[in-house]
Amino acid sequence: MRGLELKVPPVVVVLLAGGSMWLIAWAAPAFGFDFPARLICATGAVVIGLAVAGMGIVSFRMAKTTVNPMKPESSSALVVSGIYRWTRNPMYLGFLWILLGWGIYLSNVPAYVVLPGFVLYMNRFQIEPEERALLRLFGRAFAEYRARVRKWI
Repeated sequence: MRGLELKVPPVVVVLLAGGSMWLIAWAAPAFGFDFPARLICATGAVVIGLAVAGMGIVSFRMAKTTVNPMKPESSSALVVSGIYRWTRNPMYLGFLWILLGWGIYLSNVPAYVVLPGFVLYMNRFQIEPEERALLRLFGRAFAEYRARVRKWI
């Protein structure tokens, strides 16, 4: 089932997930709920997501390696500093925070079902192939890094 591996850009996956959340909320308005300070909380989650993803991008730029998630074999450096000390996938974690913010804004219970689906998809079709490529490129250094730093948080 490798047909989808590294085929759909993660930003497109985020947009599809967000669109699915909106469609679910629109189709099932009876499952909406009141969320106190909804706009503030949603904005906070999105800001956290942008910051986390941004720190990942900055770390890659500082290491002068590719940020292209479709071609992990093009990586020229193993980045293990900065935010990468706490998570192996800050950009995807940031995207998840952004989707969580969108879910808070929508305030619809079934829309949240998309979030675990996003994590499962990213694990299987983006992160696993990326990690196989990094293991081939960086061998033991990546294996040791993977053993001490969590995939998400």
